[in-house]
Amino acid sequence: MKSFAWLLFAILAIVQLSFAKELPNAPRAVEPSSSTMEPVTPVNTATSLTTPRPVETRIFDKKFIGLALISTGSTFSDSYTTLFARENWLAHRTGVCNMEVESAYLYGVHPTVGRTYAVATVKSAGSLAAAYLLRKHHSKLWSLPLVGNSVISLQGVTQNMINCN
Repeated sequence: MKSFAWLLFAILAIVQLSFAKELPNAPRAVEPSSSTMEPVTPVNTATSLTTPRPVETRIFDKKFIGLALISTGSTFSDSYTTLFARENWLAHRTGVCNMEVESAYLYGVHPTVGRTYAVATVKSAGSLAAAYLLRKHHSKLWSLPLVGNSVISLQGVTQNMINCN
């Protein structure tokens, strides 16, 4: 249980670090002299005010990849711990969970290995695709599918570890 607490702490720390913004550029220590300055070209204000330039951002940056890894890892760990119920059922254990209760509509009452990892793959791919499309269309809420999938999956991991272990 102690190692699980450290794992949860590490995941939360990584999520917080992925939300950190880059530091602004440091100001120049030495200003260039006037002899090295180039002449300024005149700007046509009529066209520059009417056509704003689109902001170019890379879709796959460190934040996106970090959140994608956290989301995928938490989803597959949820599927792995869901299999504890199947192991308990096959071993005829009593007093611990031996069937899926919370997400039986996804995994089935006694989940199979193939079905649990198929569900994890679909959940992970769906959240990655939604985040990619939102990021591609410059939405500020692009991280919501990845964070939501991580939170739901980590809740499932926690429940499985408490009840089925």
